[in-house]
Amino acid sequence: MSERKHRQQTQMVPYPSKSFVPERDLGFMPVLECSHLGIEFGGLKAVDDFSVVMGKTEIGGLIGPNGAGKTTVFNLLTKVYQPTHGTMMLEGRDMGNMTTVDVSKAGIARTFQNIRLFNNMTVEENVRIGLHNQIRCGMFSGILRMPKYWKAEKEQHEKTLELLNIFDMAGMADERAGSLPYGAQRRLEIVRALATNPKLLLLDEPAAGMNPHETEELMENITKIRDQFRIAILLIEHDMSLVMGICEDICVLNFGKIIAKGTPEEIQANPAVIEAYLGKRKEAEA
Repeated sequence: MSERKHRQQTQMVPYPSKSFVPERDLGFMPVLECSHLGIEFGGLKAVDDFSVVMGKTEIGGLIGPNGAGKTTVFNLLTKVYQPTHGTMMLEGRDMGNMTTVDVSKAGIARTFQNIRLFNNMTVEENVRIGLHNQIRCGMFSGILRMPKYWKAEKEQHEKTLELLNIFDMAGMADERAGSLPYGAQRRLEIVRALATNPKLLLLDEPAAGMNPHETEELMENITKIRDQFRIAILLIEHDMSLVMGICEDICVLNFGKIIAKGTPEEIQANPAVIEAYLGKRKEAEA
């Protein structure tokens, strides 16, 4: 199937910071602006000079060989790690003093390489955890089971089913999360992240362990999420058919540094990217 089925032909246009954003996002504040972002561990530069701009509804890709620093970038964006240098802006708001909790409230949600669900809780309960910052019921209303409490419970139940329906999972609402097939657990983690009402969704290897049919469905749903929620999505992925099929702009990391940025077509033809993945060709012996 053509990689372009899911990725519509998007015109990437210059943004004042010398970066590029989708044409449809011109006139809107970029959802994310990173400038010279980096972190050192004992003198080792795990990420160095990471600078990107993401449009309000852009689907971006972050790729590179194993150990390139991709997940470290996600940990910086969510403040699991505090950067040692550089700046991050979320819709123009400086993230410098934010904690992990602050970042979640401000509008960045993520999934993980290794699934992190509450396995002994139901599918619905897992999603409702993501709705915690949207609860409109006070402690006393909850303790006394007042009408406001029951109204909030009804709203959260309906919202949960609405989110689960994105992946046709509403029928699984009462099932234990740990009993779901691997692919369904992956999808549930994305739904839980969406429940936090993010402006930027970070997906760390969302297709890992999925079969080709599940990956195809995932591609359709990522595009659907972007269009329905009008949010930006940045994903780390090793499945190049997925990356090239839905990402509008791609950033390539190697040894913690950006070695290439551009459209899928530009990345596929970039010699530095080919070398990072395949290594240099040995010169023929004379």
